Amino acid sequence: QVQLVESGGGLGQAGGSLRLSCVVSGQLFSTLTVAWFRQAPGKEREFVAGTGRSGGIINYLDSVKGRFTISRDAAKRTVDLQMNNLKPEDTAVYYCAARLQGVSWNSFDYNYWGQGTQVTVSS
Repeated sequence: QVQLVESGGGLGQAGGSLRLSCVVSGQLFSTLTVAWFRQAPGKEREFVAGTGRSGGIINYLDSVKGRFTISRDAAKRTVDLQMNNLKPEDTAVYYCAARLQGVSWNSFDYNYWGQGTQVTVSS
């Protein structure tokens, strides 16, 4: 069983920064692909950024490339999402998710989910 706990959401301003953190427990960290997804009101959940089991494979949603950075720390068992140059359209609930298999950026392929953390960006 895998447990995921997100933190770091809140209110940010356009052009500002926020950092989200996901603490992973319950499974050997190196066996997990971990990703961040988000869901805005009235919209489907979408992939934001993800990292493969060894951290060597990283992928981003096109609209966040150059602004968001995902990082993985095996010692701390965390996967962080640094969000810079925030935009109002980044407003959503952000979820950390994990899967035991190799990389996939499809939310349906993820078995384990955190409770989500709200990010609100004001203009």
